[in-house]
Amino acid sequence: MEDELWELIEPLLPPWPRKAPGPRPVDDRRCLQGILYVLHSDVSWQLLPLELGFGSGQTCWRWLGRWHEAGVFETLHRILLAELHAADALDWTRACVDASPIRAKKGGEATGPSPVDRGKTGSEHHLICDGRGTPFKVITTAANVNDVTQTLALVDGIPPMAGRPGRPRRRPDALLGGKGYDSDPNRRELRKRRILPVISRKGAPNVKDLGKLRYVVEQTFALLHHFKRLTVR
Repeated sequence: MEDELWELIEPLLPPWPRKAPGPRPVDDRRCLQGILYVLHSDVSWQLLPLELGFGSGQTCWRWLGRWHEAGVFETLHRILLAELHAADALDWTRACVDASPIRAKKGGEATGPSPVDRGKTGSEHHLICDGRGTPFKVITTAANVNDVTQTLALVDGIPPMAGRPGRPRRRPDALLGGKGYDSDPNRRELRKRRILPVISRKGAPNVKDLGKLRYVVEQTFALLHHFKRLTVR
């Protein structure tokens, strides 16, 4: 991990619990490196090689959960988005929305019968990204929740981003979506937010070249779901 990235992450991590039994197993940076190793290599947590010095897979898994509960990754996401915005590396000309199902073999919260998986228990990730595929917001719902119901929640969930002259920005110029997002009330709400809805209508041909512009959200889903150790519920 680069020192520059670690300098952003370190202040966000909660302190070691005072009442934790025993000595601290490994420092935070090595623990985070162990988590990243598991995600990129897709090995099970139990098979994390101890000789790498990252601690045990159980240690890394527990700290991943604690950091998630403390909101570390959500805060880091906002910081990195602000850094990208300041560097003019976000494409605000359009945002893309889509949803992708995921199995939930052990059930849990935000699960339901999947209409695309023979009614098996599942969840669905709803995502909005910029024109280059950088994720702005992800929402997890039960698999039987219609995509269109999450449109405005995704748009309004984009965090305000400072770092450039003027007011912090949080609205794209246009929103691109497939026929699953066809809704006149949502179109009206988007226009109130000064966002141009570019959404195909059901029963009509798709908007010309819409797929060529929306492919980035599919690419982002592919990258997100590559980390199977996170997507398995």
